[in-house]
Amino acid sequence: MQLLNLQDTIKFMSIRRFTLAFSLLLIIGSLASFATKGINWGLDFTGGSLIEVSFAESADLQKIRSVMDEEGFRDATVQNFGSSKDVLIRMAPLENAGKTTADSKMVGDRIMKSLTAMDDTATMRRIEFVGPSVGSELREQGGLAMLTALICILIYVAMRFEWRFAVGSVSALAHDVIITVGLFSVLGIEFDLTVLAAVLAVIGYSLNDTIVVSDRIRENFLKMRQGDSEEIIDTSLTQTLNRTMVTSITTALVLVALLLVGGELIKGFATALLFGVVIGTYSSIYVASSIALGLGISKEDLMPTVVEKEGADQDPMMP
Repeated sequence: MQLLNLQDTIKFMSIRRFTLAFSLLLIIGSLASFATKGINWGLDFTGGSLIEVSFAESADLQKIRSVMDEEGFRDATVQNFGSSKDVLIRMAPLENAGKTTADSKMVGDRIMKSLTAMDDTATMRRIEFVGPSVGSELREQGGLAMLTALICILIYVAMRFEWRFAVGSVSALAHDVIITVGLFSVLGIEFDLTVLAAVLAVIGYSLNDTIVVSDRIRENFLKMRQGDSEEIIDTSLTQTLNRTMVTSITTALVLVALLLVGGELIKGFATALLFGVVIGTYSSIYVASSIALGLGISKEDLMPTVVEKEGADQDPMMP
C-alpha cells in the first residue's frame, strides 16, 4: 500500500530549527501545566473509594452533591459517566471513609441508602476501593517503569546503531511522554493505570518508528556516495514516509473507533494513544533525526571498523 508517490526528496531538515523550537515550546507548556495545575490522578494512584450509580432518568448532580455533603463527604467528586443517567462518585480516603474493602462497602451501602431515599431508581453498578499506600506505590512504580524503559532503550540503540542516534531516540521518546502527559494535565483528564499503560505503549510505538528511520539513515550513509548528512537524512525520511503514514493512519483509525464507541472506561487510554501516535510520528521525523544531525552524525561514524589480520602487512612472497 502506497499513500504518496514521492519523486523528489522532501527537505525535512530545512525547517528543523523551527520544529525543535515548536517542540521546546510544547515541553515548556507541559512542564508549566504540571507546576500550576498538576495531574488529575485517578483512584489507582490517589487511593479512595469510587461508586458508579445508574438512574432511570437523568441524574440531578446538584442533589447528589447535597446528599454527599450530608453524609460527610464534602470533597467528593460527582460527575456524569458516559450518559446523563450514569453518575460516578469519587471520594478521597478519609478517616471516616474506612481503610479496608469491608469498610468501603459499608460506606457504599450508606451512600446508596441515601441516594435511594432521594431517587428509588438508583442502582449501584460497581464500587472500588484503593488504599492510599497502594496508590502512592503505584504512582512511584509507574514513574520508575517509564524511566527504566528509557534507559534500556538508550543502551540498546547505542549498541545497535550509534550513540548520536541513541541520544536522538531517547530525546524523542522523552519528548513524546512529557507532551502526552502534559495534554492530560492541561485538559484535566483523569490519569489512571490504563492511561499509564497507553503512555508505555506510546514509547514502544514511537521507538519502532524511530528505529525504522534510523536504520534507513544508516543504510543510506553507507550506500550513497554523494550528499552531505542533511541530504542523506532527508532522502531517508522521504523513503520511509509512506511506511510511516500507513502505520500511523491505520493505528489512528482503530483508536478513533475506541475513542468514539469504547465507553468511558477506555476513553483515557484511547485519548493518550491517539495523541501519542500523532506526536510520536512527528518526533520520529523531526526530533530524533534533527538531534542526531545536530550532534554531527556523518558517514565516518557509521563505517564498519576494519579489523586487520595478524601478519597482513607482510610480503606474501617472503619465506
